[in-house]
Amino acid sequence: MFESIWNDIKQQFNYGNMVTRLIIANVVIFILVNLLYMILYHGNAGKVPDLYNTIVHFFCMSSDPIHVLTHPWGIITNMFLHERFWHLLWNMLFLFWFGRIFGDLLNDRRVLPLYLLGGLAGAVMYFISANLLPYGEAGPRFALGASGAVMAIVIAAGFKAPDYSIRLLFLGNVPLKFIAAGAFLWAIISTASDFNTGGHWAHLGGAIFGWFFIAQLNKGNDLSVPINNFLDKIKSFFNPKKGPRMAYKNPNYKNKKKRRSSGRPHAVSDNENLSHQEQLDTILDKIKDKGYDSLSAEEKEFLFNASKK
Repeated sequence: MFESIWNDIKQQFNYGNMVTRLIIANVVIFILVNLLYMILYHGNAGKVPDLYNTIVHFFCMSSDPIHVLTHPWGIITNMFLHERFWHLLWNMLFLFWFGRIFGDLLNDRRVLPLYLLGGLAGAVMYFISANLLPYGEAGPRFALGASGAVMAIVIAAGFKAPDYSIRLLFLGNVPLKFIAAGAFLWAIISTASDFNTGGHWAHLGGAIFGWFFIAQLNKGNDLSVPINNFLDKIKSFFNPKKGPRMAYKNPNYKNKKKRRSSGRPHAVSDNENLSHQEQLDTILDKIKDKGYDSLSAEEKEFLFNASKK
């Protein structure tokens, strides 16, 4: 059973859209963190040892400048880290709802860059507020969670398609502009809360960046391009392209080439003359370019049957 679950998760991570991959990453890390908590808790006679906080803080965003300089990865890793179930649940629900809308409207390749940049903006706002505001706890404080990153996606979706409606329980169809405006207002008001004040400033930082991202995109400045270029270089470094390899030559290559020249995406039904591997490669290329949801029912069935061989 567990092997089947793990195989399904791997398939969704490899072939799902970016929202699915981000949710899987956050959930897996949440499970690992809580397993660590459980092991250390029971191994220390029912008390949480300092070792647990040391490990978690190693990946958090801190208000201490020295900690930030010695743990720079925390600026990124903190936005994938959750300790409490409800914190994770609400962040992932909003990421699922608004991330899919954002990806459908603006391309799936812009989801991860906005997530990272929005989380970074939230971390910066948290750091500034924790060090400049004349209140708060003494000593270094730590922030974690995807709230700033998710807030950036929510606000960006609202500004890009303000009249796009989603159905809410008890309320019916509600335009995104009202949801985004409510989230933005909530982020501002919550900065005056006595609970999680620094976290609410991080929400506001993410929200502001979501607006800024769309404002720049409307001017022709796509802030996701340098991020994607950087991530592509990292990916190519760890997965270099292999050299030329011998392949089977299809006797109907000319007909295949003619079909490609039409500029129309191939469906499985169009590829009767292609080998099984060539059809599979065509589908995988389509997933890479447009995401799993772009496949037809026939292509999804073909991919599912291929995965069982």
